[in-house]
Amino acid sequence: MKIARILLPDGSIHYARPLDDQGNAMEVLSGDPFQGVHLTGEHITTFTLLAPMVPAAILCIGLNYRQHAEEMNAKIPKFPILFLKNPSSLLDPGAPIQIPRNLASTQLDYEGELALIIGKNCLNATRENALDHVLGYTVANDVSARDWQKEWGGSQWCRGKSFDTFAPMGPWIVTRDEVPDPNALRITTRVNNETLQDSNTSDMIFDVPALIEFLSGDTTLPVGTVILTGTPSGVGVGRTPHRWLREGDSVEVEIEKIGILSNPVT
Repeated sequence: MKIARILLPDGSIHYARPLDDQGNAMEVLSGDPFQGVHLTGEHITTFTLLAPMVPAAILCIGLNYRQHAEEMNAKIPKFPILFLKNPSSLLDPGAPIQIPRNLASTQLDYEGELALIIGKNCLNATRENALDHVLGYTVANDVSARDWQKEWGGSQWCRGKSFDTFAPMGPWIVTRDEVPDPNALRITTRVNNETLQDSNTSDMIFDVPALIEFLSGDTTLPVGTVILTGTPSGVGVGRTPHRWLREGDSVEVEIEKIGILSNPVT
């Protein structure tokens, strides 16, 4: 099932089921994705699409695609590289990515990623049962201010990746049963309709079960944890010349079987 989160004109927020591939109409659901949802038969066409859930935490993996590691001239990591994004960086589909102007950045980059949502508390998962803890999957964009990430962040990545609006997510959650193999999905990123990333999640160095096993080792991943699984090759910093996001750009990340996440840049 596809499960969206929507804002109605009266200010109320609900979960809903898209009635078409574009999400132009929704059926309101009762309940929530973690405890269970139920059809209500109420169909609506006037709503605002929100990020599909409010994360308990946003855990992110760096250098997790082989071709991306190659374009960055980086060694293949022995263990997954973990960093965090501030949950307040969450952004709704269609809402604008904002270029930082107080702590100013001139090197704004896109990173299309597969995101997974932990559906039940997860501690010391094994490779064999790792996917049992997954509620579903969505599309994410790990927006990055490369100057703050690489030059001014004190060797830590969090500053350059945690500004407001730097975690677009959506358009909805696709439950685990509809994605039999999360490591067999085409993933593309387009800026102004130009395809800049075009890869497959099979290129991951550490696949989804391996990431869950590693991240839950001696560490509880609570319900609602979002894991961004890394970005493929084609990022702006890896291009010659660099391709930074600019005001007026439009970024689309599309993942097979899940959907398209689109955001303008302001």
